Amino acid sequence: MEISIIILCLILSAFFSGMEIAFISSNKIYLGIEKKQDNFLSQILTKLTENPSKFIASMLIGNTAALVVYAFYMGEMVLRFIIGLGFEFSDLTTILVQTFISTFILLVTAEFFPKVLFQIYANTLIKVFAVPAYLFYRLFYYISTFFIWISDFVLKKFFKVEADHVQMYFSKIELGNYITEQMNSVEDDEEVDSEIQIFQNALEFSGVKARDIMTPRTEIVAVDLFDTVQELRDLFIETGYSKIVVSQNSLDDIVGYVHSFDLFKKPNSIKSVLMTVEFVPETILIKDALNLLIKKRKNVAVVLDEYGGTSGIITIEDIVEELFGEIEDEHDLDEELIEEELGGGKYLFSTRLDVEYLNETYKLMIPEEDSYGTLGGFIVNYTKEIPQKGDKIVIDKFRFVIEEASNHKIELVRMTIKE
Repeated sequence: MEISIIILCLILSAFFSGMEIAFISSNKIYLGIEKKQDNFLSQILTKLTENPSKFIASMLIGNTAALVVYAFYMGEMVLRFIIGLGFEFSDLTTILVQTFISTFILLVTAEFFPKVLFQIYANTLIKVFAVPAYLFYRLFYYISTFFIWISDFVLKKFFKVEADHVQMYFSKIELGNYITEQMNSVEDDEEVDSEIQIFQNALEFSGVKARDIMTPRTEIVAVDLFDTVQELRDLFIETGYSKIVVSQNSLDDIVGYVHSFDLFKKPNSIKSVLMTVEFVPETILIKDALNLLIKKRKNVAVVLDEYGGTSGIITIEDIVEELFGEIEDEHDLDEELIEEELGGGKYLFSTRLDVEYLNETYKLMIPEEDSYGTLGGFIVNYTKEIPQKGDKIVIDKFRFVIEEASNHKIELVRMTIKE
């Protein structure tokens, strides 16, 4: 009988602890949608969440009651177990042994494991155990109301502060997590609604920096200010770009850009059709860069590194594409980034691929730092130099073989993950 009571108390303690964590950790968007389903479970969830503070207080009261009963019976059983083994301890040692054994069993079975489980599967488990949770909620309702009233009175009377009740509102992060979960559940051959994709991009938009979307310095096509108009025309034809950056002596001294349409004006020099650019730091948020470009009525911004040198360039088109997706342009050249899973922990990747994207798509766990954003940046950040074709590089559990490279950058790598 005692063992049954102890096991029941542990189960109840695990339940109360888990539901408290699940209630706090669950996605409020998910709960809000479930409450709109117009069924029995939705009614139960609505009642559970109408007063979050009382629900959490009820779970705490239930957990405390279960722990008190558990401690009473478990202490007696441990004491008899010690005596049965023939050990004789002092009163203090006996209490310490009782406390250690009881606490260890409690922490493993009713605290750590349940809380981890309920936190990971919060959305699912709060639905599964909604009915029993509601029964205990009603059972302890008036007791929790009484204790909340006492705590509110003490806070207001002696500390002159208002009670901090739990609010059932959702944050932008929760909204983003919910949309990401739904998109991850879509099959590969299913097409995601463009409005959903735009909505997800908009949620992530505020945290993107200029260096994340810029055209890097090594890929900037530029013409010198004192080159001829014919040389500029030939460069437009060769690249197919609609805009070309104009520099003076080096890329660290960009003075503006020229639009291909301006060649129809038959200019005598590049300087006569030159349009100015803005200068922004690498760390500027693209939403701030967009506001700056619109305010200054500019289309191109030069991204500067910490030493004032040119790190890359961004355009309004780049920023808009980050929000709405790729914008087709008759001057755009199709650039296909290679990403192939070869099997056996082997991959073939273009080094322009983002580390964050590769981690999300292939679960690679490549370290992410502010000092780099692409796979090529990860490799160069480690080697401190530009590897050449055929070089073999080992970074922790990642083994790279450089498949294609130039004097300025690496293009393609074969990656193997060591177990």
